[in-house]
Amino acid sequence: MTFDGKVMVTGGAGYIGSHAVLALLDAGYEVVVVDNLVTGFAWAVDPRATLVEMAVEDPAVRQVIRDHRVRAIMHFAGSVVVPESVSDPLKYYRNNTVASRALIESAVEEGVAHFIFSSTAATYGTPQRVPVAEGDPTVPINPYGMSKLMTEAMLRDVAAAHPINYCALRYFNVAGADPQGRSGQSTVGATHLIKIAVEAATGKRGHVGVFGTDFATRDGTGVRDYIHVSDLADAHVAALGLLVSQPAESHILNCGYGRGFSVLEVLDAVDRVTNVAIERRFEGRRAGDPAELVADNRAILAALPWRPKRDDLDGIVHDALAWERKLAEMGK
Repeated sequence: MTFDGKVMVTGGAGYIGSHAVLALLDAGYEVVVVDNLVTGFAWAVDPRATLVEMAVEDPAVRQVIRDHRVRAIMHFAGSVVVPESVSDPLKYYRNNTVASRALIESAVEEGVAHFIFSSTAATYGTPQRVPVAEGDPTVPINPYGMSKLMTEAMLRDVAAAHPINYCALRYFNVAGADPQGRSGQSTVGATHLIKIAVEAATGKRGHVGVFGTDFATRDGTGVRDYIHVSDLADAHVAALGLLVSQPAESHILNCGYGRGFSVLEVLDAVDRVTNVAIERRFEGRRAGDPAELVADNRAILAALPWRPKRDDLDGIVHDALAWERKLAEMGK
């Protein structure tokens, strides 16, 4: 089947969303971005796309869908900081679950055919086995994971009742930046480890906190599966192709490489790439952090023609560092 219309990208002025916009445009799609710019940046949106400053829960989104002949939505907008979700759960249920419900309703009312959702490995909570697969139990241990799981449930029920299909992509730890230097993580006060580490390496921070040294892992620090943001963006484009070709089918797919690195291993990689010894300060565990999260990625490799192109920790750090230096040149 052919795709006739535009793709709406919510949160397209943010970190992952801006990379998805680039991947869609590079693949030949027309894109309209809806972002309230609370945490995103208008300058991060590629000029080939149309930017509409609006909250996704605004009923006026329906007019945007009509005006731009939106046939598919990629939904990235939301709040993403796990510790904050523990201290302010209602913010996460409002920004992630309630806002998503309003957006899904707008999509159904306007006849949008395909919906790709930015979900998370936090839906699994503390997995019973590692690597964790899509069919394993989903028992979130923080409001962030629960807010995303609730949206997955809404999509499942809506797809059963209406002519719309969806793909929920469960991200593991996203890192890096566009290799061409067109976008990267620009959030002030970001909590992602590699972002924090390259900020420390470039002098923006004085140290990196290591939260928890007593996990049941090989060195006592948390282990995560780090995926390059551009590989993740490519997975979204491939997922859209799958939804268009199989309009009666929906999917939930892990997005990861299938191997994990500990916090200390990541910091060692940053030291190698930057040739700077980052100060590490060891602190207690944060609420809501599991010991180890690594993807079983066999399902996405079977369902999509997508294959990782940037599965190299030092390469991920290199791209993140290059973007950090570019931000400094831009005065950001």
